[in-house]
Amino acid sequence: MEVVIVPDAKAGGELIAQSIVDLLGRKPDALLGVATGSSPLPIYQALTAKVKGSGMDVSRARICQLDEYVGLPAGHPESYRATVLREVVEPLGLTEASFFGPDGSAEDVQGACEAYDKALAEAGGVDLQILGIGTDGHIGFNEPCSSLASRTRIKTLTQQTIDDNARFFDGDTAQVPRHVITQGIGTILDARHLVLLATGEGKAEAVAQTVEGPLSALVPASALQLHPHATMVVDEAAASKLKLADYFRHTYANKPVWQGI
Repeated sequence: MEVVIVPDAKAGGELIAQSIVDLLGRKPDALLGVATGSSPLPIYQALTAKVKGSGMDVSRARICQLDEYVGLPAGHPESYRATVLREVVEPLGLTEASFFGPDGSAEDVQGACEAYDKALAEAGGVDLQILGIGTDGHIGFNEPCSSLASRTRIKTLTQQTIDDNARFFDGDTAQVPRHVITQGIGTILDARHLVLLATGEGKAEAVAQTVEGPLSALVPASALQLHPHATMVVDEAAASKLKLADYFRHTYANKPVWQGI
């Protein structure tokens, strides 16, 4: 696994944003998989600045979701669709037609999961998937003990996740949906390039287990070890428990600049 240690979240966002710009330069209609939450925000902010600053035409770029709440009405401001439109699609000047994700309001949720996996395949697959990581090593909503071969499916949120997400619903846990649709680990691994950004000391143990620990369903992110092109971008705090931190610093520092990440 490729590990890049950066000084802080801003530097990580800049690095990943440049990788996306390079991808769009090579493939203008690339499909970019995006995650929600606070971790990827530096990426989206840096990407928007680079695109607007350069005048680059990204009108052919496509965006897809990692996950979605089940049961929120269409257009709800805290749905992940609305969040991605607000944080990624609109700032880049893209239209809603360039963006697709799972239908969390469908009557047949299982059918919606299967339809989303099919839609990703028909779109040619995800070129670059952005990921975050939980303190327990989860990616997307694939909690510990999720199948490493899982496909897009419905999952029940843990109480901890419900409590954490209540801040987006006026602090009221009763308003937080109990179920989500998430890309499965097997679906995530189908992307051509996986890029995970992790910052802060609270993510250090999960990062160490993902990179240096055994492949285990207890740490879903460890499945990235199976991928031919997975990149972990971590700040110094998140890298603090890596035994091979010095090796990773040396490797990236001596990597030819044209290779990027």
